[in-house]
Amino acid sequence: MTGAFDSGPVPRRALLFALDPALASSLERELTKCGCRAELAADAAPEPADIVFCPSARPVLRQALSLYPGTPVVVVSRLPEVDGWLDALEEGAADYCAPPFETIQIRWLLETHAGSRRTMAAA
Repeated sequence: MTGAFDSGPVPRRALLFALDPALASSLERELTKCGCRAELAADAAPEPADIVFCPSARPVLRQALSLYPGTPVVVVSRLPEVDGWLDALEEGAADYCAPPFETIQIRWLLETHAGSRRTMAAA
């Protein structure tokens, strides 16, 4: 039984951190299709996010990991490169993705990384 004020599940919240505007726009469209609220990190409220997406540049990845500790950070690259993926994981990224973004791919990232975070937070 649900309470009188229960409005259903709260949508996941993704932060797009320092992404190129065209890349951010493309990723935001797919996140929205997956029921995830996407915001540019600069415009985001200070409350925590479920997942952060940032570019593959090491200094930017390190900054995102520092600013959002405990939040899964997924590196977004224009090109799917094995070396870039491995470097990102070694730096502490939760995962790596590249366009063209597909709904099934983004849904998997959300379930795998943001979904487990919500489960742990509820425990």
